[in-house]
Amino acid sequence: MRPVPVAHDAPDARRTGWSRDALRAISFQATGPGTVSAMANQDPGPTTIKPLTPDTWDLFAALVERHNGIFGGCWCLNFHAERADHVPGYDGNRAFKKCLVEEGIAHAALVVRSGEGGEEAIAWAEFGTPTELPNIHHSKQYLQEQDLKPDYRITCIFVDKRFRQHGLVTVALEGALALIAQSGGGVVEGYPHIPGERRLSSSFLYNGTKAVYERAGFDFIRPKGLKNTVMRRSVAPSR
Repeated sequence: MRPVPVAHDAPDARRTGWSRDALRAISFQATGPGTVSAMANQDPGPTTIKPLTPDTWDLFAALVERHNGIFGGCWCLNFHAERADHVPGYDGNRAFKKCLVEEGIAHAALVVRSGEGGEEAIAWAEFGTPTELPNIHHSKQYLQEQDLKPDYRITCIFVDKRFRQHGLVTVALEGALALIAQSGGGVVEGYPHIPGERRLSSSFLYNGTKAVYERAGFDFIRPKGLKNTVMRRSVAPSR
């Protein structure tokens, strides 16, 4: 996918409903080094990318439930806007996330494999417009230094602990970019980390590393916080 120039003032609140073409799966082979500091257990084998929709909710929910709700039961809600209908807590977070998916507000690229019991999601990359994902870390600094508003941002990448160190962070990231391309493309930002000498847990590397984004064609724009970055690339539409 070759980057193309896009307008920086493109609307960020446009509807991102999936077309029939966007719902088709995109195949990737999980290869290469992983980026999460955890011992590898299993080779995932061939994987497929599917968008998070009401039809794939059960795949996503099963992955989250296998990991006790992710990061203390957040259900990948931290970057969404708060609403009055959100009831805090594990069950409330689950219900609110499902509601956002059904409303077409929550998006992710799910990395899916064929397991012994059928298909299972083993990683995801959350993405959306700044309106859909307004909350990012170091937001005060980010807004003070902001030079443009991206069309999309990638806010969280998570890999099943059974399959870490098999390149699935890259697979999920590339899957998110492919789905963004199918939805019209645009300027995409990510906020990956610069790991130091000390190995970090997945809770610190929740958005991958700078090196992963560089390999995916992102340019470094500026630092954010102590070990976070703002990185950016343009994605051409694929339809």
